[in-house]
Amino acid sequence: MISASARDRWRELESELRPFVARRVRAPHDVDDVVQDVFLKIQRGLPALDDDERFGPWVYRIARHAIVDHLRAAARHPLADDDRLDDEPAETLPDDDDRAAERRLATAVAPFIAMLPSPYREALTLTELEGLTQKEAAELVGISLSGMKSRVQRGRRELKRALEDCCAIALDARGRVVGCEVRRDGRLPDDCCH
Repeated sequence: MISASARDRWRELESELRPFVARRVRAPHDVDDVVQDVFLKIQRGLPALDDDERFGPWVYRIARHAIVDHLRAAARHPLADDDRLDDEPAETLPDDDDRAAERRLATAVAPFIAMLPSPYREALTLTELEGLTQKEAAELVGISLSGMKSRVQRGRRELKRALEDCCAIALDARGRVVGCEVRRDGRLPDDCCH
């Protein structure tokens, strides 16, 4: 049985972790999942913790890793957990003819990002798919802002190259996608929706 004081300490820890996770993970049910994952990892790792004074930084390192793991998993299946389209009234959704090519391309972007080397994949997942600022992403990963900016720029170049190798993408004068066709010799990711 857990003592009342231990329960209070766990609740206090949760009250500190929840806002930290919520700033980085959008959906409330995802926040619950990540916080639960953090607590499981804490429980499993406590016996190996040598220095009790390092408990706080250790917990936040676990939380940052759990958030990144969650974001990576979400990037592999970007529309599977997207409840926003179900919640919006039909009249607020974009016209199918107007944005069909753009949505089709957006559905395929996550698998292309998943193909990128690790630092670029992580940077684009956080900034482009999850909507974090580059500063927030840098803090989350534990690198400098200039390092994150560099990773995002290189990742975008790699992503553009991969998309152009795969597909013929037509843009209008404003840069919006108006057409997208897979090239006959194009290289698609294994789990790409096409």
